[in-house]
Amino acid sequence: MARRPLPLLTEENEFFWTSGADGRLRFQKCEACSALIHPPQPVCRHCRGHGLTVTEVAGTGTLISFTVNERFSAPGLQTPYVVARVAVDEDPRVRLTTTIVGCEPSALRLGMRVEVVFEQIEDVWLPLFRPCAEQPAEPAALPPDDPGPERVAALVRPPVSSERFEHKAALTGTGASRIGRRLGLPPLALTVEACEQAVADAGLTMDDIDGLAGYPGAGITAGFGEGGVAAVESALGIRPTWHNGGTETFGPAGSVIAAMLAVAGGLARHVLCFRTVWEATHAQQIRDGRRTVTSPDRVTDGAEWRAPFGALAPHALAQNAQRHFHEYGTTRETLGWIALNQRANAALNPEAIYREPLTMDDYLSARTITTPLGLYDCDVPCDASIAVVVSAVDAARDLPKPPVLVEAVGTQLIERLEWDQSTATHEPQVLAQAAHLWTRTDLGPDDVDVALLYDGFTINCLSWIEALGFCGIGEAKDFLQGGKNIARDGVLPVNPHGGQLSHGRTHGMGLIREAITQLRGEGGARQIAGARTAVVSSGGLTPSGVLLLRAGA
Repeated sequence: MARRPLPLLTEENEFFWTSGADGRLRFQKCEACSALIHPPQPVCRHCRGHGLTVTEVAGTGTLISFTVNERFSAPGLQTPYVVARVAVDEDPRVRLTTTIVGCEPSALRLGMRVEVVFEQIEDVWLPLFRPCAEQPAEPAALPPDDPGPERVAALVRPPVSSERFEHKAALTGTGASRIGRRLGLPPLALTVEACEQAVADAGLTMDDIDGLAGYPGAGITAGFGEGGVAAVESALGIRPTWHNGGTETFGPAGSVIAAMLAVAGGLARHVLCFRTVWEATHAQQIRDGRRTVTSPDRVTDGAEWRAPFGALAPHALAQNAQRHFHEYGTTRETLGWIALNQRANAALNPEAIYREPLTMDDYLSARTITTPLGLYDCDVPCDASIAVVVSAVDAARDLPKPPVLVEAVGTQLIERLEWDQSTATHEPQVLAQAAHLWTRTDLGPDDVDVALLYDGFTINCLSWIEALGFCGIGEAKDFLQGGKNIARDGVLPVNPHGGQLSHGRTHGMGLIREAITQLRGEGGARQIAGARTAVVSSGGLTPSGVLLLRAGA
């Protein structure tokens, strides 16, 4: 069996990964405010002091979340295995992603007291944890998030100006390539197909396009992307006056917000935005031996704090779901109503990959992926490309179709960006962006006619429902009960095209396409009657973004 990936030792982190040589756990400590700093930084994030030292801690803590992984394999680890987070006693704001050993998964409980044990692999001592021999009669209280979900909105910055750049941009065209589980087509071919459709849909020609924006940019492998702006420009010969691409943006649809800024600033008139995935074909090529993927022996750039313990994005979100269950009484059935809603909507969408009926029994009896998430909590990897044209409002007025107008965006970062240091009960990078949105408009949640909410996993969608104020924090169990509120004829129709859970994982951009479709009244059998305002969220464990859109005249 392959060895698990190990952290790349650097001058900044070597003290942490070699602490186990004498059986002690160590962290950075701020000399000014005594906060523990993790991961290591050159400055204290709490007081911004520069006097940092390394301190020894007791090596005990509280188990604050865990998931039992049964599906996703990781080098050096055999399923099932536990991915967990432990809050350190000396400063519970510090959480370690780790593995729990010396205990059957069925015996784990939130609030369990745990202690560090080290596993040496080459020159690295991995801090694992086992239950302490003595446990309190009642599990320890779980440390609160900093800030807690209810406090995030109070930290949103007010608008710096009454002028809104959003009102200078409009969405004028959208296109989609073929979508399927394993199309076997080059990803760039899918991108060109979607782009050509979007430009034609806007009533433009390629010669009218003077901007390009994509996500995640060049250099991204594993079935994500076609090669970025450079590849698309090379194929289409657009010669843009402005371009943008990369992952550090407002979620997978961040290219659209960047394009809005470009047209508002006069850098471009019509920006073509695109997002392509070909996960299904990529995975099949690996299985067939036509493509090889090598796991690095040493990981860095933030992955070193998760990869050695087999922690992937699904494990982070599974732990968010578990904590939501623990704190608010949410159940698997709560998440199930989201999955059932998306499947019922997909039945009316001829483009959707999965259209057959899904019952709650089907949902609950499906195989476990990583507790508490099962098969139908996960989106559908596929091959597809989605494109959107963003135009200056004055130029949009002359196009054949009514433009979709942008009322507001939400983009502020407040929560910690690191998955394991961030909000425990909700998908990180949701609460702040949602609160920010409502500071940039006079509209509110009650004004939304249709919601296109990121649902890479069901817990993503639940997080956005609460964050955007469609129900209170912790109230999703009641709001989602029976699925009526989010149905096509409910108070908040959610993902009428089937979402990523049934339509296919188009990674956020498909949600914008569906919002445009609904606000134009072009949804056919799935059309939401009278849809004039739509909210669209983007992102799953990334710095997310959210848009509020209005139908144009």
